[in-house]
Amino acid sequence: MNLMMRRRWWPAVTALAVLIANGCYDFHLEGPEDPPPVPTTRYVDVTVEYRQPNGCENSLGRCSDNVVFFGSWMRRGGEFFLKPDPNTHVWTGKAIGVPVNFPPSDQPYLVRIYDPHLFDAPTEGFTAERLRVGGQIITRFDRPGGPSESGLVYVDDNGVGHNPF
Repeated sequence: MNLMMRRRWWPAVTALAVLIANGCYDFHLEGPEDPPPVPTTRYVDVTVEYRQPNGCENSLGRCSDNVVFFGSWMRRGGEFFLKPDPNTHVWTGKAIGVPVNFPPSDQPYLVRIYDPHLFDAPTEGFTAERLRVGGQIITRFDRPGGPSESGLVYVDDNGVGHNPF
């Protein structure tokens, strides 16, 4: 080879030698290799307790019908009947698999019951008054006094209810 040919190939041979000597370039920059895991939703069972008023305002004679519990985390058809205590006007039940939402990072859950004793009342049987969720007496309400009345509650990892601040 003549001198001119060597000069042409010299930069390419030098670059190839440097790459071989240093190994392959690691394209990974600083930081985690994988994205952070998506937080998983935690679920708990929550006790529900409702104290029914003594008098029945239902003019249709259906005062012995069941009390039904509704929660905004439930899908349609997920509501359930509460069981009456035979000696008191207290009805109880357990909401299974409630997603934890406390400490608050989103909206509180809307909870309410249907009580046949209140059918002819302004709430048309729906109320959140006299309701305990996870041991917490509901004190904050959304649309009080009408058929859309609901209580507001957060639920923690232990199944304990918390009123909004």
